[in-house]
Amino acid sequence: MVEAVKALPPEIQENIELRVWNVKTREGIRRKQELGARCIPGIAVDCEMVFESTIPPLEELIAAISRRRPV
Repeated sequence: MVEAVKALPPEIQENIELRVWNVKTREGIRRKQELGARCIPGIAVDCEMVFESTIPPLEELIAAISRRRPV
């Protein structure tokens, strides 16, 4: 999932903040629960789970980000 976000065009990457949590840590487990994630890995945009347990095609990821954070 991290690779999918890092593959985004530079103009989108400039407008997002990537945070990665490890669910093997207390902080990661807490964050997963806060986001309501049922499966991992996942991608949340503005604290809303958008993709869980699947790596989205680049176009779908861009669309999901753009709907929530217009570039």
